[in-house]
Amino acid sequence: MSEPDVPDSAPRRPPERPPERAPDRDRLLADVAALPGLPGVYRYFDAQGGVLYVGKARNLKKRVSSYFQKDHGGTRIGSMVARIARLETTVVRTEAEALLLENNLIKTLNPKFNILFRDDKSYPYLKITGSRAADGVGAPSAQQFPRVAYFRGAVDKKHRYFGPYPNAWAVKQTIQLIQKVFRLRTCEDTVYNNRSRPCLLYQIQRCSGPCVGLVSKDDYARDVRDAERFLLGEQQEVVDDLQVQMMAWAEALEYEKAAAVRDRIGSLSRVLHQQSMDASSLSATDKDVDVLAVRVAGGRACVNLAMVRGSRHLGDRAHFPTHVDDGAAMSADEADGRADAASPEVAVLEAFIVQHYVGQAVPSQLVLSHAVDPALIDALSETAGVKVRVVHQPREQKRIWLEMAEKGAELALARLLAEEGSQRERTRALVEALDLDIADPDTLRIECFDISHTAGEATQASCVVYEGHAMQSAQYRRFNIEGITGGDDYAAMRQVLARRYAKLAELARLAPEAAPDTAPDPPPPADGDAPAKKPRKGAARLPDLVLVDGGRGQVAMAREVFTELGLDLSLIVGVEKGEGRKVGLEELVFADGREKVYLGHDSAALMLVAQIRDEAHRFAITGMRARRASVRTGGSSLEDIPGVGPRKRARLLQRFGGVRGVAAAGVDDLAGVEGISRELAEEIYRALH
Repeated sequence: MSEPDVPDSAPRRPPERPPERAPDRDRLLADVAALPGLPGVYRYFDAQGGVLYVGKARNLKKRVSSYFQKDHGGTRIGSMVARIARLETTVVRTEAEALLLENNLIKTLNPKFNILFRDDKSYPYLKITGSRAADGVGAPSAQQFPRVAYFRGAVDKKHRYFGPYPNAWAVKQTIQLIQKVFRLRTCEDTVYNNRSRPCLLYQIQRCSGPCVGLVSKDDYARDVRDAERFLLGEQQEVVDDLQVQMMAWAEALEYEKAAAVRDRIGSLSRVLHQQSMDASSLSATDKDVDVLAVRVAGGRACVNLAMVRGSRHLGDRAHFPTHVDDGAAMSADEADGRADAASPEVAVLEAFIVQHYVGQAVPSQLVLSHAVDPALIDALSETAGVKVRVVHQPREQKRIWLEMAEKGAELALARLLAEEGSQRERTRALVEALDLDIADPDTLRIECFDISHTAGEATQASCVVYEGHAMQSAQYRRFNIEGITGGDDYAAMRQVLARRYAKLAELARLAPEAAPDTAPDPPPPADGDAPAKKPRKGAARLPDLVLVDGGRGQVAMAREVFTELGLDLSLIVGVEKGEGRKVGLEELVFADGREKVYLGHDSAALMLVAQIRDEAHRFAITGMRARRASVRTGGSSLEDIPGVGPRKRARLLQRFGGVRGVAAAGVDDLAGVEGISRELAEEIYRALH
């Protein structure tokens, strides 16, 4: 169809030009077009340099290009894509390497659109000390009789470790069982080497008394081997051996010893029954299993990890990620056509597997509530060096474990949502009670200060932070207070407030328009300050409320500091003890001249204030005690010095009147003590200085 004729005299409109793109966007698209078709990891950054997202891809060019070729509209992904200012990529050789690098970057950068789990690798273990060398010739007596102990930290090859366990309670319960059934010692070597008679544990039949020779080395070694076999899942074999021992004692007419073994068999059988074990349904590969169940509701998620070690169900532990909605949307977009990838449960579970297991020991079998990408498991197996089997529709005993984990996840998530709802109500109640000028209670930031010392010694101040309806422990700070009269809490409060807010007040004057989320990082701590943990980026901004633990005197001191710094006095609120210093009778004291306020003992606002105040008090006391101990012992203790046993330690303390006196003594003075050689005196001097 031909176009209509237009008279020559009619004005002609210039052809429409496409809208101009920002140069940064053109540069970004050019970088995307130049990406290779190789496996790797990519990072998206916003204009302020903040990390938006970290992802891995089998084909970088195909994966990254898809973000800019699709019209994501007003979705969460579209919101992120609109904020991308630049990208960085790293090419790797295999998908396993991409998995490792992605995990490390997520933990390091904390991107906004990734599902993030708290990096908590401090799972406890049960340790049997020196059991690998227990039969060595010439070994010290303590090493010939290994002890069972609770352990948390990096493992080594000197001892045997069993676990990990989901919590400390599970370890201690197992230790109690080992004491009751196998009667292994739990005392420290320093105690063991100095016993002259058996302790109470021997009297109540929880230890066989190796410290005073009441059990032979061979018999004790047999008990150690039985305990290890039990922990490794050979429970029935251990029971069979105990029955053989019982019959042997009975045939030898040693009925008391036979009865003791019978009681041990009964204790072990009851434990196995309590663990709901059906040995006939479990194979050799079922001895070490992790059961993972996930639940998502109300914008939050819970992954419940149940651990089975040595065919024993040790308990479970709930994990709660952040950025669930954003991360689930990103994972669904990256699914490459997988039918189940739209499920947020799958996205959360895959994120947990990556962040929890990469770089850590992985059991040979995972029982999952949802099916995950097989490529993820293959990459995990390659990085772990073991073949990891995955089951998401288990049968028999493993089905029971999974149902238990699912119920645990459901209950833990419901409890979390209830607690968060309660915290939101408390925050909203405090905003209303104090008539704070805050449009969104979700952004309320409170900082609370407390002073702690012992009769003026080791004075330390604490600053705790409440934000996002929760205590933010990563932003806590401790301040060592110097240059004041011991016990002067007012001077200590003046010092800590000035040190905390001087630079923030200056930054606020220089850039008053700076938004809270783009504020610069906090200045490095001054000499003597002790940050609790590394603060997160963007945490430095003036709070909406400053709580001080104290009445009119502390508030007056805070008012002086804020007046000198040019800060708003309405931010300061003192928490004054009520009549009889009873909890629930606290009154709030204001620095701007308002009358004191009593919120009521059942007020949700007062509950929040008390919660924050108590946390500041706890944080200050723990810091003060640690500093006081360091000052009193010179940063070390005599017990930690090799070669200083109980007798030499007693002589040193008697000669110099205590650890402080020992620390003040010179090398010649130390060498003058009976039993202290010149070399040992120099070692003691180095350790205490």
